[in-house]
Amino acid sequence: MTAGELRRACLALTGATETFPFGPENSVFKVSDKVFAISRLDAEPPLRISLKCEPGLAEQLRASHAAITPGYHLNKRHWNTVVLDGSVPDTMVRDMIED
Repeated sequence: MTAGELRRACLALTGATETFPFGPENSVFKVSDKVFAISRLDAEPPLRISLKCEPGLAEQLRASHAAITPGYHLNKRHWNTVVLDGSVPDTMVRDMIED
């Protein structure tokens, strides 16, 4: 998944916005002023995205995919960071964004 595809997937949610409260290099995606995704879209590959997740599902995803880890610099219970190295299918990444 490219940075453009990732941005489009996040902004496809009804009411989604992209903000830059942590500087121009960090995209923060929100719906109704609640953050659901954070990514540095212009970073060197592999691209990473942190996604808010229900705690039980977050643990299941981490257990089944090495590229999904506890949220980097975030509440580890509610956030996962996904390394987009091709090991997690794009459809699964889209599903995690939509959840």
